[in-house]
Amino acid sequence: MTAFRPRILVIDDEPQIHRFLGPALDAAGYEPIRADDATAGLREIARKPPDAVVLDLGLPDMDGKEALAKARAFYDGPVIILSARDRETEKIDALDAGADDYVEKPFGVGELLARLRVALRHRIERQGAEPVLVAGSVEIDLVNRRISRAGAPVKLSPKEYDLLACLAGGHGRVLTHKQILTAVWGPAHEHDVQYLRVFVGQLRQKLEDDPSTPRLIETEPGVGYRLGGLA
Repeated sequence: MTAFRPRILVIDDEPQIHRFLGPALDAAGYEPIRADDATAGLREIARKPPDAVVLDLGLPDMDGKEALAKARAFYDGPVIILSARDRETEKIDALDAGADDYVEKPFGVGELLARLRVALRHRIERQGAEPVLVAGSVEIDLVNRRISRAGAPVKLSPKEYDLLACLAGGHGRVLTHKQILTAVWGPAHEHDVQYLRVFVGQLRQKLEDDPSTPRLIETEPGVGYRLGGLA
């Protein structure tokens, strides 16, 4: 799964769905990607596979189940079906075609976000990774985007979280300045090493027992950083 802000592709032809679901996903820590029909959605999946797909069955250019079958030929991430079709056979057919879950319209955003968290957690577990990483006294919950230190919640800014998740994704390996900057801030910032140092300093203030002698976020001089103390 992509570190930092998981990319959620929403394939739906109803503008109102995008209007309320996009901001809700963004507020929950995801990066919403919009597609208004199956063709655009399949193109986006092929271009850059998202971390999960929310797929409407009633699309203008092809039935959602056909789109799901096409996607499953090259995409193995979670797919959650959204549909006003409430017949049991429709749900069974969609699940048999490879959907991970099925949510009926109208739906509550809270329910969809909960289903999304479960689907992403299952994907992490299938990949053999731990959904919650422990480094010293710090716990990093990659599914729910929650950080705690010695059992107490720690409030991070979105970029601070993205940086920590990036380091956690290295699984104890050294990540170069360029790798981190490109992943968290984008290619345009790949040389902004001083910018990175500022954010590392902020994280150390919030997470280290003694920020002056860091044991969690370790510096590899002239190269980059690694997350130390992983259990």
